[in-house]
Amino acid sequence: MSKILVIVESPAKAKTIGKFLGKKYIVKASMGHVRDLPKSQFGVNVKENFAPKYITIRGKGDTIKDLKNAAKKADQVLIASDPDREGEAIAWHLQNILNIPADKPCRIEFNEITKQAIQNAARNPRPIDYNRVNAQQARRILDRLVGYNLSPLLWRKIKKGLSAGRVQSVAMRLICNREAEIQAFEPEEYWTLNGLFVKTGWAPFEGRLLKCKNKNIKITNEKKMREVLDELKGAHYIVSKIVRKEKTRRPAPPFTTSTLQQEAYRKLNFTARKTMMVAQQLYEGLDLGKEGTSGLVTYIRTDSTRVSSSAREEAQQFITERFGAKYVGRVTTANRGKGKIQDAHEAIRPTVMQREPEQIKGHLTNDQYKLYKLIWARFLASQMSPAVYDTTSVDISAGVYIFRSTGSVIVFPGFIKVYTESSDNEDKDEEGLLPELKENEEVEARSLTPKQNFTQPPPRYTEATLVKMLEEKGIGRPSTYAPIIETIIKRAYVVREKKQFYPTELGDIVVSMLKNHFHDIIDVQFTAGLEEKLDKIEEGEQDWVQVLDNFYQPFSRTLEKAEEEIGHIKVPDEVTEEVCEQCGRNLVIKIGRYGKFLACPGFPECRNTKPLLEPVGVNCPRCEGELVARRSKKGRKFFGCSRFPECDFVTWDQPTEDKCPNCGDLMVEKKRSGKSNYLLCVNKECGCKVESENNTARRKSSKPAKADVNLNLAGETRT
Repeated sequence: MSKILVIVESPAKAKTIGKFLGKKYIVKASMGHVRDLPKSQFGVNVKENFAPKYITIRGKGDTIKDLKNAAKKADQVLIASDPDREGEAIAWHLQNILNIPADKPCRIEFNEITKQAIQNAARNPRPIDYNRVNAQQARRILDRLVGYNLSPLLWRKIKKGLSAGRVQSVAMRLICNREAEIQAFEPEEYWTLNGLFVKTGWAPFEGRLLKCKNKNIKITNEKKMREVLDELKGAHYIVSKIVRKEKTRRPAPPFTTSTLQQEAYRKLNFTARKTMMVAQQLYEGLDLGKEGTSGLVTYIRTDSTRVSSSAREEAQQFITERFGAKYVGRVTTANRGKGKIQDAHEAIRPTVMQREPEQIKGHLTNDQYKLYKLIWARFLASQMSPAVYDTTSVDISAGVYIFRSTGSVIVFPGFIKVYTESSDNEDKDEEGLLPELKENEEVEARSLTPKQNFTQPPPRYTEATLVKMLEEKGIGRPSTYAPIIETIIKRAYVVREKKQFYPTELGDIVVSMLKNHFHDIIDVQFTAGLEEKLDKIEEGEQDWVQVLDNFYQPFSRTLEKAEEEIGHIKVPDEVTEEVCEQCGRNLVIKIGRYGKFLACPGFPECRNTKPLLEPVGVNCPRCEGELVARRSKKGRKFFGCSRFPECDFVTWDQPTEDKCPNCGDLMVEKKRSGKSNYLLCVNKECGCKVESENNTARRKSSKPAKADVNLNLAGETRT
């Protein structure tokens, strides 16, 4: 019997695919890339059309030997690496190593790891797509041209261990620019006035002061607010206008790589790296017991929201059986990606709609279950009908002033039965229910509550909002966002505190230098333009060597000029009041592999170091020592006693000043994805839980002090 060798990238994928193919197929894994540019050399001959020097990756010798032996015994070789540019490049390297003719159909690809998809792919091999290979080569060489020229410059001019990259530098610029906006922001004071209105027999409802003499009102200080309150004393509140409308809310499209990373961060608190790692496991296949091993989701690196007709029909059948025909969404034109290349794959969806998360929960880890449930629910909701609301807007007149109240009622839930998308705006107001009202009807104003507010600066980037911005600007590819974020944190260019990115002084210095001397490298439009050129290479519309040459010629001249103009830049250490016990110098704050630490500035004569303790303002519940924030070897923040090792109390959760109402012990704040946090007693025997909405709101508030004024309609005003 003739034998066919199938080469995939990972052992997990090999195990899954091997069960779908017959006995004549032998499935082996290449363990990812087998060849790459050398790490210790530049590896690109710019004088010879940017010819790359590929070498066997260290440690891959035995794998290549095994693949060559298997290929000799096989009558046919099929390469089934991932269906994207990088996968095509891996296939091309394997083709060369195994001496497969350039025009021979040896490449198979599939969007999902299911029996039907694998068997169909095996029957329809194609030759290597060299346009895809060239696009990947161009990207790899572009990154090498930038990284291996700029990074040594940073070493010479600033300090060793730094790096600069074509995409990571742009991400850094976005973070630094946002911080500059925040620091330059000057808050402006404004006041709002909310009224609590009552119609007899109905629950109270709120309205906000909107207009004065039919013009939008703007109250800028307390004096003006008091003038308004004085004019409203004794006023009659009349319903002057009612507008009723029907509003529809459409479901979000199924996930792309970027939107999956964003939503997993918002709903599950997963980093981009963790999301991609778990998603890869779901894609490659898991053992589902009696059902066998199967891939649970389609290919996870995609920019498209397109859905195949068969998947759409399967979802519609499921929705009809579960919820009824009226819940089936109307088939519309597929929402495609930004271009031809990005639309090569479907959206991320479950491979089998009937495979509900709860049915297979016992076969998945907790993280796998959470992410699969998110993907499953999002896809199902995307195929359902819109939600329908009845919305009502009511204007209430009080002399020359008009208050407005809005409310809505769900008439038909539609997709909301299954899933609603999260928002980056946590403070979004929810509309409430309104009583039955008629025009010219009088209502009672039970209270008027003025509130002092200040305009807020733009928020710092979180991982979700940074990913969103990079995608919107066309910077890099979603599959690269996780390593980009990991790199800028590892290089100490940014720190992540309370989920927000803050640039360090080192990050500011590096970005400033790149701005001044390599403006194009960190220019958003320039970098996005390069991505478009890579797309055109893949489409066969541009020559990859010409694209590289057009970039490198001006870049090399800028590099020479920068080498001459830039002097040595010293990054000043932050000096502390703590004194070195060995030599008497003031210790300084350094940033190492595991975060910040204290070190003697007399290095190398004095090598004294010690951990940097960050007090949290709470005493240890065991010994009354001070609790301090520390970092684990993986960079995760935890809290422990400053008297360690004498006292070994530690907790992963943020300590609070609150005491347990039952036993008086320390309370820590526990976080819940998509829900309000709660306080938990550290005494396991007690285990007391207290909802912490007020506590959380107090800690989140960073606005200037507010003056809350309440007007009692009998005439008493208190501040």
